[in-house]
Amino acid sequence: MPIFKIEPSITKEFLLSKNSQETYLNYYLGVPVRKGLFVSPLRDDKRPTCAFYTNKKGDIIFKDFGSDMCGNFINVVMIKYNCSYYQALKIIANDFGYINSSIPKNPKPIKVCEEEFKETNEAVIQVKLKSFTTEELNWWNSYGVTEEILKKFKIFSCEAVFLNGNIFTTYNSRHPIYGYYRGKNSNGTELWRIYLPKHRQKEPKFLSNWKSTMLQGAKQLPKSGDLLVITKSLKDVACLYGLGITAVAPNSENLFITENQFKVLSSKFKKIVIFYDNDLPGIHNMNKFRKQFKIDCFWIPRKYGVKDISDFYKKYGREKTLELIEYAKEKANYK
Repeated sequence: MPIFKIEPSITKEFLLSKNSQETYLNYYLGVPVRKGLFVSPLRDDKRPTCAFYTNKKGDIIFKDFGSDMCGNFINVVMIKYNCSYYQALKIIANDFGYINSSIPKNPKPIKVCEEEFKETNEAVIQVKLKSFTTEELNWWNSYGVTEEILKKFKIFSCEAVFLNGNIFTTYNSRHPIYGYYRGKNSNGTELWRIYLPKHRQKEPKFLSNWKSTMLQGAKQLPKSGDLLVITKSLKDVACLYGLGITAVAPNSENLFITENQFKVLSSKFKKIVIFYDNDLPGIHNMNKFRKQFKIDCFWIPRKYGVKDISDFYKKYGREKTLELIEYAKEKANYK
């Protein structure tokens, strides 16, 4: 009589019963799990913008402040192999020999980490603010964002940015720095998203200690309304606000609002529309989220030669942009 081997149910709890978070993180990132900043092993970079910390649930979190990469050991595998949560669980179980799978096994030798990581503090971003220069205000105005709108959305001009007490970048006229201020978390740490529109080589475009689920522009939302646009950047949120459109943006175009956030926003706004870039990643993500949440999406026709609403405003001006918005409302059956 044949003997059938029953594979275990692969869950996070099962994996942690076999090995520690430190072991898995070290295996897939190739760096020791300890305090301090280090260079990202998941992207081409020369600056130390990554750190580990332990959240309230006890998960050791890998956080890359120079991108939107953030998560526990399972999320790291998802990012590294561009796979789903379930696939990541299976990859880990296969690599560590917990199951027999047709998936090729990672030949890298396993090193069990005995030392426990106990860092509980998230990395700190601090900024030295300065007044906007005329050149900076003109740059924002070219996208339809006035000084009044900058104040409303707590967008500041920065002279210097510090990461964990170390200087990260400094201002000069060719490399402006803008800080999006979110307030403070429960530990009193200031929450900043730093925007470097003309970033230097090997310097990230964004630096952030916001949680991945935080929505840009959420604190400026009215209590209710007819229309809410979900776009892909705070610059676009601010541009749309100047055109009379209420909007929010996830922390990146690859992220989206959570099921719970969608439920809350749907209770406050009669209609929700996705408005992302018209490039291939933007179209792909819009279609994915449209199917998930059953909502309409809109993008700028490519004949205009721009990807987003703020660039459209800069190229064609306010009146043409308002005409585009009216066209978009018709397409979305919004009156």
